Amino acid sequence: MIITQLASLALQAAPAFDPETATQAYLATLDGAARARSDSYFEGGYWLILANFVIGLAVAGILLQSGFAKTLRDKLRAAVKFNWLTTLLFAAVYSLITSILTFPMTLYEGFYREHAFNLSTMNLPAWLGEWAIGLGVSTLMFAIFITILYAVIRIAKASWWMWGTALSVVFLGFILFISPVYIDPLFNDYQPMPASELRNDILSVAHANGIPADDVYVFDVSRQSNRITANVSGLFDTTRIALSDTLIDNTDPDEVMAVMAHEMGHYVLNHIWEMFAMFTLVLAIGFAITNGLFGWANRVLGQRWGISGIGDIAGLPLLMACLSVFFFVATPVFNTIIRTDEAEADIFGLNAAREPDGFATTALRLSSYRKIEPGPLEEWFMFDHPSGRARVFMAMQWKAGQLELGAADQTPDLRVDRAEAIAAELEAANAE
Repeated sequence: MIITQLASLALQAAPAFDPETATQAYLATLDGAARARSDSYFEGGYWLILANFVIGLAVAGILLQSGFAKTLRDKLRAAVKFNWLTTLLFAAVYSLITSILTFPMTLYEGFYREHAFNLSTMNLPAWLGEWAIGLGVSTLMFAIFITILYAVIRIAKASWWMWGTALSVVFLGFILFISPVYIDPLFNDYQPMPASELRNDILSVAHANGIPADDVYVFDVSRQSNRITANVSGLFDTTRIALSDTLIDNTDPDEVMAVMAHEMGHYVLNHIWEMFAMFTLVLAIGFAITNGLFGWANRVLGQRWGISGIGDIAGLPLLMACLSVFFFVATPVFNTIIRTDEAEADIFGLNAAREPDGFATTALRLSSYRKIEPGPLEEWFMFDHPSGRARVFMAMQWKAGQLELGAADQTPDLRVDRAEAIAAELEAANAE
């Protein structure tokens, strides 16, 4: 009793812990070239979103206006007997052609720009190899999906957009189910994490929160990038806890636990099912709008392009262009949905790992490629995760609450020394 009273008196006598002051102390360590470079990288991404949208429309226009889509459809119909096979082959050729036409932008965005900001560790042959693998996988998946979708369009006719939405959600679930087993290993090697105290801590948090995992996997992101990442991926029997070797090698254990607890939050809070529900609603709206846009464009230019209707596979470039218009306009909607779930996972992670300073310094590390302190409107419109500042402040608010409760595992001290070291690492990387 006496010890408890003394601890309470000491806590009352100590200066109040102010979350805003603590947040500013952490952010102040990133002033300088590192922050400017991070802002430049992230803000450049805004223009890339617009550029990719415009390029996508231009490619669709080329395929339609040149008569390529109409000619390809006619040649395939003459060469193969079955309508579904015509659709499958057309979708595969479309995927390959559009990937080739957009390759210069893909090469700049995925390779040269990443190297310019010291984020990539791949040489060009390795990058091209992964691009080719990704192209093969995406072409196969796209061709299968489009074949089924056009069958739905032809059968359901005017109500195709409702059935197309259901098909899209089921197909997405299928991809999420098979990815950990069949797709992810094409790009990275997944190995069980060696026995260690850190591995035990990760599994302890998982088991305490009802995650059915008996192992933790490490994958070799370092062969591609110096970014840190982790996930709890898969569905049902393919659920897997995994973290990158860069997370283990480049961060401290409390930072690893903060990241892993956040990822577990997505699983425990059923975000994947919530995202399915939200995706279904938004995509249904998108397909309905696409149906209207397609009908209008086809009435104006369909005769010139040789498109008989929305069920004509020659209209695939137009269908994809109409969808891209919707997704581009709906960018802030998708970002807000994802950002909300990410914030919820942040809170879960803080409660599960109880590492607010590890969480804060991890947010600083992520500033190597995420703008840490955007304006409110900028964050709402362009961020699909909470900003670094928002995350540090959330962690400090959580810490302040724990200190008020007298939590034995929390101290008012900040890890500014570590934050300064992180800033120095980022400055050194920028100088290379």
